[in-house]
Amino acid sequence: MSDNMDLDTHPQWRTSSYCNGGNCVEVALLSSDTIGVRDNKNPESPVLTFTLTEWSRFVGGVRESR
Repeated sequence: MSDNMDLDTHPQWRTSSYCNGGNCVEVALLSSDTIGVRDNKNPESPVLTFTLTEWSRFVGGVRESR
C-alpha cells in the first residue's frame, strides 16, 4: 500500500485552533504534494486543492499580515 493511496482515501482533516462558532474550514494533506481545504459544516462539499508550494505561500502571507 502506498502512502499516497492511504492519504487519498483517509485524509486527516484538521480544524484551526482559532475556530469558534462553527464557521471554519478544515485542512488535510491529500497526497504527498496536495493540500485540501473544505467547509467544516458540510464535509461532503467540494474540496479546494493546493500544491504544497501554493499552501506554504498562502500561510506565509497570512503570518506576515498579522
